Amino acid sequence: NARESKNRCIIYNKPAGQICTQKDPAKRKSVFDALPKLRIGRWVSVGRLDYNTSGIILFTTDGTFANALMHPSSRIEREYVVRIRGEVSKGKIENMLRGVVLEDGKARFTDIQFGSGKASNRSFYVVIMEGRNREVRRIWESQGLIVSRLKRVRFGPLLIPSKLKQGQWMEVSVSQKKKL
Repeated sequence: NARESKNRCIIYNKPAGQICTQKDPAKRKSVFDALPKLRIGRWVSVGRLDYNTSGIILFTTDGTFANALMHPSSRIEREYVVRIRGEVSKGKIENMLRGVVLEDGKARFTDIQFGSGKASNRSFYVVIMEGRNREVRRIWESQGLIVSRLKRVRFGPLLIPSKLKQGQWMEVSVSQKKKL
């Protein structure tokens, strides 16, 4: 039924090595290849993750809903776990929380928490309110650090379910959707 189709929303666990566009001249794997086929309408991604980033990405058949979630005024938190190569000092963390100037404006994390690891190969959980192109990587790089792995683990109130393996998707419940 067309009404059901219009309101569908799914979580996809994107593996690294997939693009978030439907057509690619280089014929790389696309997230759209793994989504369920629709009889009516089309899937619209709620933002993107770059080729080397894994994790949660939302898709909906409702373009208006997707645009509302992507608009900066929505102030939706996005949480990532990031593995860093390089020495992460207290000063660098303070800089990233205060804000750094990137070529497309100021950017900052609203939270940074130590995850695990030692010395120059540690992981952190970071929260950001926007989703500009490669923003998480660029904030770390502004401090002379290298992101060796990046995974989005949360979009707003939606955490990536542990049972959802990479390359799999699941429907978002009506109650979860209302929290967005």
